Amino acid sequence: MAHTSERKKRTITEIRDSKTSGEKMVYTSVPDYTSARWAEMAGVDVCVVGDSLAMVAHGHASTIPATMDMMVMHALAVRRGAPNTFTLGCMPYQSYNSVDRALVNATRFMQEAGCDAVKPQGGKSQAHILRALVDAGIPTASHIGLTPHTIAMFGGFKIQGRTAEAAMKILEDALAIEDAGCFMLEFEAVPAAIAEVISQQLEIPTIGIGAGAGTDGQILLSYDLLGVFTDFKPKFTKRYANLTEVAVKGLSEYVREVKEGRFPDEDHSYAVNEAELEKFQGLVERRKQL
Repeated sequence: MAHTSERKKRTITEIRDSKTSGEKMVYTSVPDYTSARWAEMAGVDVCVVGDSLAMVAHGHASTIPATMDMMVMHALAVRRGAPNTFTLGCMPYQSYNSVDRALVNATRFMQEAGCDAVKPQGGKSQAHILRALVDAGIPTASHIGLTPHTIAMFGGFKIQGRTAEAAMKILEDALAIEDAGCFMLEFEAVPAAIAEVISQQLEIPTIGIGAGAGTDGQILLSYDLLGVFTDFKPKFTKRYANLTEVAVKGLSEYVREVKEGRFPDEDHSYAVNEAELEKFQGLVERRKQL
């Protein structure tokens, strides 16, 4: 287990070089201080402040309700929890629908929240936005395949790139992202073999979520892989723990012990000097007689 004090934050150069070094980079989406602390202690390479937090931390049905204010607040908490881990802020829905808006909002992630980079979504159609961010000196990544911000246009959660033509579109998007100067891109819900072939055409590293083992790194939501968020489980999520089960068991024991009068016991209560207690009780009695 890596201790926070010993940890050295990964750099953009190291992330880019992972493409040639062969080191698999590990990303995880974390919405809060505590899960960011866990990620840093475990040795995760990159903490992603994903707009999935609208669902896992706020209970919305999709990522669409995430706002910049919400994202900055969570990113600040993640930065405090993982000060020595590279932090990537995901730009929420419609926060980058023009160059000017993208620059203002990306700057908020960097300046207010202390992020190390930002990640909007999209490929060819968003290349001018991505290039503007990079030209402004903001380290930028992007996200293609199944893009949650345009999920309504896909007709729901559907695997992308299952035909040769659809796969070529993803390749064109990936090349546009690379040409715009992005340091990394993410594939979501793309067949493993397609993601691997596209990764091989690129000079920048790729990370996958539901895109097989042929990408240069992987990302999962910490709340998914730890069994914290249990409303549903995507096919691509592997559960490494079931914290909900542990938490509900602990809370149930707490409820039972309080109901039965077993908590708090002497071990979990503060004592008072007997003489002071008697003196206090005397003062209470005197007050009652006034």
